Amino acid sequence: MKRFYLSAAVVAAALALPGLPALAQTSEITIGISITTTGPGAALGIPERNALEFVPKEIAGVPLKVIVLDDGGDPTTATTNARRFVTESKADIIMGSSITPPTIAVSNVANEAGIPHIGLSPFPITPERTKWSVSMPQPIPIMGKVLYEHMKAHNVKTVGYIGYSDSYGDLWFNDFKSQGVAMGMTLADEERFARPDTSVTGQVLKLVAANPDAILVGASGTAAGLPQTELRDRGYKGLIYQTHGAASMDFIRIAGKAAEGVLMASGPVMDPEDQPDSALTKKPGMALDKAYEAKYGPSSRSQFAGHSYDAFLVLERVIPVALKTAKPGTPEFREAIRQALLSERDIAASQGVYNFTEKDRYGLDDRSRILLTVKDGKYVLVK
Repeated sequence: MKRFYLSAAVVAAALALPGLPALAQTSEITIGISITTTGPGAALGIPERNALEFVPKEIAGVPLKVIVLDDGGDPTTATTNARRFVTESKADIIMGSSITPPTIAVSNVANEAGIPHIGLSPFPITPERTKWSVSMPQPIPIMGKVLYEHMKAHNVKTVGYIGYSDSYGDLWFNDFKSQGVAMGMTLADEERFARPDTSVTGQVLKLVAANPDAILVGASGTAAGLPQTELRDRGYKGLIYQTHGAASMDFIRIAGKAAEGVLMASGPVMDPEDQPDSALTKKPGMALDKAYEAKYGPSSRSQFAGHSYDAFLVLERVIPVALKTAKPGTPEFREAIRQALLSERDIAASQGVYNFTEKDRYGLDDRSRILLTVKDGKYVLVK
């Protein structure tokens, strides 16, 4: 039986991590999940939590014990949560978080403890995080490329950038410098804002004054609608590109009429209906969207729901493999999960087809992306 432990309040005090605890095998698989269901990142974490209602209760006949804690988007709280999973819950697998900074924190703890970690937000998987971490969301270079290719095809020469003043904003800004500039675009202006900010007027006025051909917004969730709205309200007429972190119906709700004509990188879960029947992402995408919208209403589908849902599709492939050589609750089982993540091929999910390797911890290719625009208040595939 799968049990959810939803925290009413997060634990503020950090717990010490005195190395790897001694474990005994158990009759269930424990999965600890730290996600952001309160604070500025809640628009991402809530769909991830909601999607857990549609994941399996057991895999290969073994019950799943799923423990969900809110980190509020705070790296310190995410660290505390991850340490609780290690020391108190004796977790076999750790997931999280919903935004980049706390995901880094969770990854650090998981790699220190030697527990498989599945990130639910894009994050830099540096050498010290490589052994035990993989990431479900599409890597920035794959999603950025489809945006820059569209810019180039539409004769965009100059680009303004406005993004978060954190590691997620850095990932997108650095990717534009790496890929966009190489395709012939130049940076007209760079502006940043914090996730909790309620105004970006000053930054937008500078961008409008620079008058670039296009503007790239490196933000996520409902906060991505803030610069979108402000840019249109201040009379910017050029192309506006949003990242896959904005891909949800909340963006249209927040931005309103200003969302019209936006160009947005997205995972295929936002539009599985228009995929060919041969697409491996179509069936899981349709299954998730049907279940999600039946529970949460028409057009409630979300890019972020796909991340947590797909994590369990991955586990449905790797856990049976790991169980052949080890029992849950043991270091050997953790290692078997890690090895199976790298050996299983073509794991079809709603957001892409996963092939993790020692060097590629995202495991995705171009099948994991589509380009959307907004027309008459609805997402439409850009063909």
